[in-house]
Amino acid sequence: MRLSGGDWRGRQVHFPALPDLRPTGDRIRETLFNWLAPQIAEARVLDLFAGSGALGLEALSRGAAQVDFVERQPAAATAIRRNLARLTGQAPPHKNPHAAVHTVDALDYVRSRPAASVDILFSDPPFAQQMQEAVLQAVATQRLLRPGGRVYAETQRDCPLALPPGWRTVKEKRAGDVCYRLLDFEPPPLLV
Repeated sequence: MRLSGGDWRGRQVHFPALPDLRPTGDRIRETLFNWLAPQIAEARVLDLFAGSGALGLEALSRGAAQVDFVERQPAAATAIRRNLARLTGQAPPHKNPHAAVHTVDALDYVRSRPAASVDILFSDPPFAQQMQEAVLQAVATQRLLRPGGRVYAETQRDCPLALPPGWRTVKEKRAGDVCYRLLDFEPPPLLV
């Protein structure tokens, strides 16, 4: 697979063939990053269920300041680290992004993050696990997004996504077996 834009455009990303590893396709990534174009520069990004790491690597290529990759499978996490080492070694000296790979459970990681620490969150769990609602609830409870932050959520094409309170769909498209959405969150007012 190749990165589709930014400093590393056209560079290959290598990843192992693992069950449930389903990299986001080129066309979908291109659409997603067109949606995120005004927000990606200098963004703090969290790539949950990173898998191949394609979304987080694409974000770094396009100017994100920081990406935390969360991938539970050790072989996939190792591949992301190798891709990062190779790609950041090719970065111009003035562009040295911060990236880290965490081999932990995604929901545990979200619950450990401080509030308002993420500008963009990619959530693409294995379809069979149907975890999107749990992820969105944890992000909301933790108040993880900074003001104006966005969540990219992938689900199986015909799988409805019940948005927890406060979530709103900004954009939505379908391609092949995938439905992908850009979401934002407006926390409900605190009761006194």
